[in-house]
Amino acid sequence: MEDKIFDLLAKMYTEVQEIKSDMQGMKVKMHDMAENMATKQDIKRLEDNMIRLENKMDDNHKALYDGYQQSMEGIHTLNDKVDKLTDRVEHQEIKLQVIKGSK
Repeated sequence: MEDKIFDLLAKMYTEVQEIKSDMQGMKVKMHDMAENMATKQDIKRLEDNMIRLENKMDDNHKALYDGYQQSMEGIHTLNDKVDKLTDRVEHQEIKLQVIKGSK
């Protein structure tokens, strides 16, 4: 009977040692995970950087839109000038035809 109890205790001891070993491995893994995790300061710094970049992008978009508006206004002005010149040329052509027709 004592042999059975001794064998049972030996098995229990072996299992407890395995559990302790597994727990130690888990501690190491948890420690590694904790080292790789971002801190609140890291997250705050990243958030601040994102906000700064978003603001910069917003300013750039506004500048690009203003440039686009100025370009479009310039194109419209040039189109108006071309239309006026086209009208003048057509008017001159009509005058020339009238002059040639009266000869």
